[in-house]
Amino acid sequence: MKTTHLLKYRFLSLFLILFCITIQSQSLESKIDNILESQFKSNETGVSALVAKDGKVVYRKAFGKANLELDVAMTPENVFQVGSITKQFTAVSILMLLEEGKLNLEDEITKFIPDYPTKGKKITIHHLLTHTSGIKSYTSMSSFGQVATLKKSPLEFIDFFKKEPMDFNPGEKYLYNNSGYFILGYIIEKVSGMSYPEFIQKRIFDKIYMKSSYYGSHSQLIKNRASGYQKNKEFTNAQYISLTLPYAAGSIMSSVDDMLKWQTAIATNVFVKENTIRKAFTNYTLNNGDKINYGYGWSLDEINGVSTIEHGGSIPGYKSMGVFVPSKNVYVILFSNCDCKSPTNVAIEIAALTIDKPILKKENSIQLSKEQLGKWVGAYQFKDKTIRYITLKDEQLYSKREGSPQSFKIYPSSPNIFSFEDGLISYEFSIEDGKKVALFKNRINKEKGVFVDKKAPKEQVAIEVSENVLKTYEGEYELQPNFIITITSKGNQLFAQATGQPQFELFAESETKFFLKVVKASVEFHKNETGGIESLTLFQGGAIMKGNKIN
Repeated sequence: MKTTHLLKYRFLSLFLILFCITIQSQSLESKIDNILESQFKSNETGVSALVAKDGKVVYRKAFGKANLELDVAMTPENVFQVGSITKQFTAVSILMLLEEGKLNLEDEITKFIPDYPTKGKKITIHHLLTHTSGIKSYTSMSSFGQVATLKKSPLEFIDFFKKEPMDFNPGEKYLYNNSGYFILGYIIEKVSGMSYPEFIQKRIFDKIYMKSSYYGSHSQLIKNRASGYQKNKEFTNAQYISLTLPYAAGSIMSSVDDMLKWQTAIATNVFVKENTIRKAFTNYTLNNGDKINYGYGWSLDEINGVSTIEHGGSIPGYKSMGVFVPSKNVYVILFSNCDCKSPTNVAIEIAALTIDKPILKKENSIQLSKEQLGKWVGAYQFKDKTIRYITLKDEQLYSKREGSPQSFKIYPSSPNIFSFEDGLISYEFSIEDGKKVALFKNRINKEKGVFVDKKAPKEQVAIEVSENVLKTYEGEYELQPNFIITITSKGNQLFAQATGQPQFELFAESETKFFLKVVKASVEFHKNETGGIESLTLFQGGAIMKGNKIN
């Protein structure tokens, strides 16, 4: 009898353990489902998502459409352009050649491109890898749109941007830079004797059986390719860009399954030794000692105090985000087939759930009294002299950076901790030596601000313009080739959406001039001789850009 009872007890215990694991798994699955379904509708462009823990898949699903025109549903097998996630592959390729003794990280770029005009500055491979070279990024050049569709060899395209003035001295600043990784691709070719696509295929994809990964091509037939889209008023096929131009900075294509193979290979030192791959995950510093929160091909960040290694990507028609949490051995990878829908915050939120460190968002906020809210109202000055204003209106706290046109609502998760709507940025208020102090947290970045006696500036007030007038502004305005601002209206509100960017509200300061609150910018509409709208002018950051109405 005792043996029978013992067996029953053991069986019940095992059943309960398995039941609890199943419930936890179902709970995580349903939470991820809810997050993705809220962002990616079944009849719109979609997402492919994979979550792995300890190398094993715990979530693998897709939502939305892989092809809108053919009404084809998205699947986890779909292949996407991954954009700047390509930089991981480029960085590891450089480290492979380092181990083979074919280059050094302190080699100057003139060793490989003798005629590169460095203006007497020492620009090294390390600078290129860490976005600290000071070389002008070609994607920030206004003339890039004029060549974006052209097929160029690596040296031909380096000639396009190499004569641009440098943004700063090497190692002086961190500024994300596609030109640096483009040059790295050419260095890989020169040192290895193979083209960049050939090197990536033979030395990486073939080695770990990444059968659904490619150097990008518009003409090659690629099984399970998800079509890329953009959205202004409505969905359209993504604008064409020659994939010879993103090159080693952004031309790889892959699937979520292949990306798990890649991440597993990186974590198990398949391509380079452990002490070598550590170089990719080191938080490097500028000349003045400030950390840049970037290694080689990966950025370094945190989710609620837990360290992460991550990177996203964006290219016409596609966006991507991968997050690895080393201490929990959790990997999250998301691909989207519309550059209108970024998976970045979604991937971070899913990673946070998987490691049981959920993001506290607006819906998790608590109620505080007007007195409790008012305790933190005031101006706070930070180390870089930035002023952030905390204001209270209708029992709601707002945050506004000095010089910014927009105030943002912040929501309490405790009497002294307040988060922005997405939950990734927050304030932690306290009293130190009798003074109010605000710790501003943007994930890994933390700054302390001290209360100063300064009044918040008055908000710019919008006037009302009739619906009939607003409708006359609707249309598409071309500011430069492949860069269009689409104007729409809904009721008495006007909206603007630039190519590849979200839609923003416009607020009237006169019948023809409107301002944005999200950035310091304004738009003015111009009439022709008959009274019709023929163009607009965008004023932003000292720049003035005119766009003619094309539709």
